[in-house]
Order: sequence, then structure tokens, then C-alpha cells
Amino acid sequence: MSNRREHRASRSALFDDYDGLEEGGLKLSSTYSHEIKEHDNDNEMDNLKERVVFLKRLTGDIHEEVESHNRLLDRMGNGMDATRGIMSGTMDRFKMVFEKKSNRRMCTLVVAFVVSFLIIYYLIRVLMHG
Repeated sequence: MSNRREHRASRSALFDDYDGLEEGGLKLSSTYSHEIKEHDNDNEMDNLKERVVFLKRLTGDIHEEVESHNRLLDRMGNGMDATRGIMSGTMDRFKMVFEKKSNRRMCTLVVAFVVSFLIIYYLIRVLMHG
């Protein structure tokens, strides 16, 4: 038993300053740990800044693409409006032509002439090349 007491006594004597060393070690370790965390935070902030810049460029590109598509759709809409106006005028003229019987006969005659011309053209083309 005395051996155990001596062992404990020598052990406590050996590690008496361990508490002070541990405190200093902890202070040094926490300072070092704080610097590491700060460095990691700086790295993460830089990564975050890069991502924000990338997203800003990406949203700018998307905005330009949307503006381009809007201009294209506006031009297409204007073209469709112009076409609608032309078709409306043409339909009004057809209505005027079909209101009178003499114009209706003239229109029927013109349509018959065009259809017969197309049939003759087709037959000649088939017979010559066939």
C-alpha cells in the first residue's frame, strides 16, 4: 500500500504544474482555433462573394435574354396586327364582290379560269416529263 501512496505522490508531483500548463495550452489552443475559424470564415466569405458575382452575372444574362425575347414577340405581334389588317381589307373586298350578282358571276368565271389553267399546266407537265 505504501507503494501505491508513493506512486500517487510521485505522480501528483510530476503533474502539479499540469493544470497551469493545461490552461496555457488551452489559451494557446483557443487562440489558434479562433484564427483557424476566422481563416475558414474568410475563405467561406470569398466563396460566397464568388457565388454572388456568378449569380449576378447569370441573372443579368437571363434579363438580357428576356428583353431580347420580348422585343422579338413585340415585332411578331406588330407583324400579326399588320397581317390581320390586310386580311380584314381583303375580306371586305370579297364581301363587296359577292354582294352583287354580276360580280359573283365574274368571280366564278375567274376562279374557273384559274383552276382550268392549273389543270392544263399540270397535264402538260406530266405528259412532257412522264
